[in-house]
Amino acid sequence: MSTVTLKGNKIHTSGELPEKGSAAPDFSLAKTDLSSVSLTDFKGNKVILNIFPSVDTGTCAASVRAFNKEASELKNTKVLCISRDLPFALSRFCGAEGLNNVVSLSDFKNHRFGKDYGLEFIDGPLEGLLSRVVIVLDENGKVLHAEQVPEIVDEPNYQAALNAINA
Repeated sequence: MSTVTLKGNKIHTSGELPEKGSAAPDFSLAKTDLSSVSLTDFKGNKVILNIFPSVDTGTCAASVRAFNKEASELKNTKVLCISRDLPFALSRFCGAEGLNNVVSLSDFKNHRFGKDYGLEFIDGPLEGLLSRVVIVLDENGKVLHAEQVPEIVDEPNYQAALNAINA
């Protein structure tokens, strides 16, 4: 279990993030068209997992915008923006913002992603949602970088994720 804060108040997650050098757990998430996608579908690409509680909050929206901007410059890299938002909300947000360099995915169907990656909130006002986390994977799904943002209202360290991709 990990502990993060929401405006200074402690919140706990369901476990620990995958460790650097380990194989990331596979997943099945819903795309905005409600079809399913898994991590193995991205094999051969570097992957940035931008995980957050809800795209309808300012910090989460900012992270999607920031990674969308950076994704256009990255070679052989996919940026997956993952939350428990309904696919319709993710589609609406990205469509309204003109964000087409990221892949929006939802863990709303089976809630396994948050549990398997150890980042589901298990208490506090955001219980049941996903913690703000960035995980970078190599072309074979090995973890190169993992950051759980200690204060939920703060943005992730974008540069650290980009450095891991370019290392």
